[in-house]
Amino acid sequence: MQYQSPLTPRAKRWLEIRKPISRRTTIILGVSLWAAFFIIWEAAVKAGFVTELLMPSPTRVLSTLAGLLSTPDFLMDIGASMLRIAISFLMACIVAVPLGIAMGTFRVLEAFFNPFMAAWRYLPAPSFIPVLLMWFGTGEGPKLALLFIGVVFFLITLVMDYTKQVRQEFVETSMTLGGNRKQILWTVIVPAVLPNVVVAMRQMMAVSWTYLVIAEIVASTNGIGAMMMRARRFLHTDEIMAGIVVIGVLGLLCDMAFRWLHRLMFPYVEESAR
Repeated sequence: MQYQSPLTPRAKRWLEIRKPISRRTTIILGVSLWAAFFIIWEAAVKAGFVTELLMPSPTRVLSTLAGLLSTPDFLMDIGASMLRIAISFLMACIVAVPLGIAMGTFRVLEAFFNPFMAAWRYLPAPSFIPVLLMWFGTGEGPKLALLFIGVVFFLITLVMDYTKQVRQEFVETSMTLGGNRKQILWTVIVPAVLPNVVVAMRQMMAVSWTYLVIAEIVASTNGIGAMMMRARRFLHTDEIMAGIVVIGVLGLLCDMAFRWLHRLMFPYVEESAR
């Protein structure tokens, strides 16, 4: 094996374990994969490897999307979907965040609630559709309930696990300084876990968007999912793909919003991660 002096500069390599890269490189790498994906997709359609009726080209999908965005009905569909996501996700956070923190802080509450929550996590949310229709009818109720069920139990578990990761030294130091149970909870545990709570919310927002189409095929007359189901009846695959693109873009914007919120609320976490 050839000896290499510690003072000898190492050759630059692309793959370095956990080595930071510049923002410019990050953007270039991220955009390049998307560009390659669309180029291959377009080429496959033009070459006849796939049927354009079932898999329209990206240019046709974007053209269809531009036409849909120029119509008030589709904009109202987007607004209806975003409102359902916002209401159901807010309801899930109101339930999951305090309960998850309490379960991660007090072992008695974890022992009481966790077996129940663990069982519900493995039940597929779409299986509740017939029951939800019987309970809430065909209005907004079953859609919001389905989106709520699809998120809340996983979010509780994530928040609980993040709360349990708060360092025990913080708690013991607070107890040594004379802090009572309420003071330790609100001044030590909650501030320590809040950055990760926002991370958990960001993770589960993605899950909420994945359930959107399923929720909106439940006797729905508006929303992106309802538009896609109407397009399916007439084999308008380009409109279905346009709806998928819109959901992906809206989900990405939500993810970026949570990233921005995390940096705004917890700048010290971002600094320590560098």
